[in-house]
Amino acid sequence: MKRIFEFVEKYFFIVILLAVAISLVYPNSFTWVLSTYNGINIINLLLSIVLFTMGTTLKVDDFINVFKNPKAIAVGISAQYVIMPLMALTLASAFSLDTALTAGLILVGTVPGGTASDVITFLAKGDVALSVSLTAVSTVISPILTPLITLLLIGNQIQFNPVDMFISIIEIVIIPIIIGLILNYRFPDFCERLKVYLPTISSIVICLIIGGVIGANKQAILTSSTIILIVIALQYFLAMLLGFVIGYLAGMDRKQIITVAIELAFQNSGLSTSLAKTHFPNLSTATVPGALYSVFQNFVGSILAYVFRKYQS
Repeated sequence: MKRIFEFVEKYFFIVILLAVAISLVYPNSFTWVLSTYNGINIINLLLSIVLFTMGTTLKVDDFINVFKNPKAIAVGISAQYVIMPLMALTLASAFSLDTALTAGLILVGTVPGGTASDVITFLAKGDVALSVSLTAVSTVISPILTPLITLLLIGNQIQFNPVDMFISIIEIVIIPIIIGLILNYRFPDFCERLKVYLPTISSIVICLIIGGVIGANKQAILTSSTIILIVIALQYFLAMLLGFVIGYLAGMDRKQIITVAIELAFQNSGLSTSLAKTHFPNLSTATVPGALYSVFQNFVGSILAYVFRKYQS
């Protein structure tokens, strides 16, 4: 069993591609992901599991580290919530995306950094402590900044309630992280043993979310795939490039620069997909950018991690 978990973690991009292939050939395989159970959205529940696993790997010391390296944290968080949203808006306008895809792309830009960035940073021999701190801080402040920035950017185009989005992020993100954090505080040895399995569990859950969204929007994806894929690729690579530039201009060392670049490019696309499903119910394809971004960032990120690792050697 342990070997299976290690295989899934190591070859995550293959598992993602497998989920995408199944959802395109048999789109009904993952329809349950977007359904509800006793009034609870399954996709929100799945995402909460991912954030819970993140919480079990965190300690209070991870947040204390924020104060030990305030400049790097400030630079990374500022870039996260300024550059990514504006880039998403610019690309949506430049490629004349429709309202639904624009909303989805904006959410990809306004959500916090993804948990996969910590794994990729580790594989790339970056500054893991900085990556964990950036992910944790951007996630903790996301209930305020994600709805607020989304409202500022597209509030005049799409009607949604930022307060409801704030509550959703608290329920989906903050509460599961706090529960995981408490569990790690009370039972550190148990959580340490769980670490072997948690990345794989998170990977599988993300694959289920991707499969559900792609299966439900198969036709929309196939008819608009070229444009949206170009936009997704541009958003990812431009974020990575700007991360390098910002880190360099801020006077960071090589490991920190690589970390900021990875953190900026890796978004919590699962959260953006969940928020799109919950708060833009009349815009079904608003979930597509998040799903495609998740596939792209994990596939390309795994390759880049190998490149960065060789560069660091």
